[in-house]
Order: sequence, then structure tokens, then C-alpha cells
Amino acid sequence: MKISAFQMNIAPTVAENLDKVAKKTALLKGATDILILPEMFTTGFSMDSENISEQHDTTSLAFIKKCAAKSGIAIGGSIATKEDGKYYNRFYFVEPSGAYTSYDKRHLFRMGDEHNHYTAGDKRVIVEYKGVRILLQVCYDLRFPIWSRNVNDYDMAFYIASWPASRVKAWEKLLEARAIENQIYVVGVNRVGNFDGLDYCGGTHIIDFKGERLVSAQYNKEEVIESDLSIESLSQFKEVFPAYLDADNFTIK
Repeated sequence: MKISAFQMNIAPTVAENLDKVAKKTALLKGATDILILPEMFTTGFSMDSENISEQHDTTSLAFIKKCAAKSGIAIGGSIATKEDGKYYNRFYFVEPSGAYTSYDKRHLFRMGDEHNHYTAGDKRVIVEYKGVRILLQVCYDLRFPIWSRNVNDYDMAFYIASWPASRVKAWEKLLEARAIENQIYVVGVNRVGNFDGLDYCGGTHIIDFKGERLVSAQYNKEEVIESDLSIESLSQFKEVFPAYLDADNFTIK
């Protein structure tokens, strides 16, 4: 499966960011299966939930559906979303057919006051696309390994983020750890640029099931990275090193 990750410098307006996505998907048409975008790619990671959140299944999601249909590429990223009077940091995975799956960020970043502006999700979400099982995760979720524990129910995880440059070392080490401990491919997509007084340097990587970085974006540069990931190679590795069979049983409450 061909995966592309867009390390965006998120622009000041929703229209500008949607235009960036439209141009990238047009360029990538026929060259990739999936394009993954950062956390809150339309607005930047903002606590102004009342003003930036869109009603579920309206402007930005409708636009992404059109991009996916036109390009034949599945597109994933999170959008500040309002539904039933609540606000969510919602990861949408949109298929070319128009079908989509959503995941609401479970772990809200209290140091940035996110928990006072958004509602946490309570469902772990795995989407199957073209025979590949993919776990959807958002930023701070990365620090909580139990939430992403693989019980042989997924093959790949997407972590989308607005992770500041001051903590990029933690971001990169944790991405590698999640790949190794869960025996999966990890796609970590972070933004670049400056927003609300914070610097973002990126650190976007596609990592294999041994924790090796297959391809990495340059720091502080807006760019797309790509990799063709082999599920057959993953399956073969798990056959000879089935560590998941010895994992402890537990229940998440």
C-alpha cells in the first residue's frame, strides 16, 4: 500500500488549507493510495472551539470528500467539529467512494487546556481499507500505549499531530516505540510553522514494524513524503517473531 504524509505549514485560513490539499491530491493522483494530513489541518491546533468548529459533515469534510473522489486517494486528517452541542477534535478518514470513518481524540492535552474546550472520544477506531487494518490516533494519544495496544487487530497506525518543536525528540522516540511494541507500521504526521506562539518543526516519519524510519521529512519544511508499505513483509515478520502471542490480557475502561 502506498502511503503519503503531508507535513503542512498550516495557513491562516480554512480556504487556503483546503486549497493546499486539493493541489496535493491532484499532483498525487494515481501515485498513492492514502494521503495523511496533520491534526486540525484546516485551522491549526486552536482552543477557540466555538468559533473554529464546523458542524459535522459540512464545509471541510464535504470538500475533502470531493478531493478524494476526484483523485482516487483516501484522505485523513482532523477537523475541529461540532455535533449535538459538543466540540470534538475529530479524525476523518475519507475514502474515494465518499464513505468515511471518524475517530474523536481520546486523550485531550490538558497542558494546552484542550480538555476544557473539546469533548474526549471513548471509542478506539480501526478502519479497514484495501485489506489493511489501520488504527486512527491523534497527537497526545501517542503518550498512552495501552490505548493503542495491538491485539493482532490492526496492521498500521496513523498518528496526526501538532507537536511543538521543543518536544520533538519525545514525539519521534514514541513513534518508534509504538511501532516496535505493536509490530506495526506507523505513519506520524506533524505540522511545521508557527502558531499561537509555538514553533513546529515537523518530524514526519513513516516507520516500519522494527522501528526503522523508512522515510522522513526534512525539519521545518513543508513537504510530502511517501512509502510503499508491504503487508506481506509485516505478516512474514510476525510469523517468525510472534511476540503478540505473549502479550498480557487487560480491559480498557
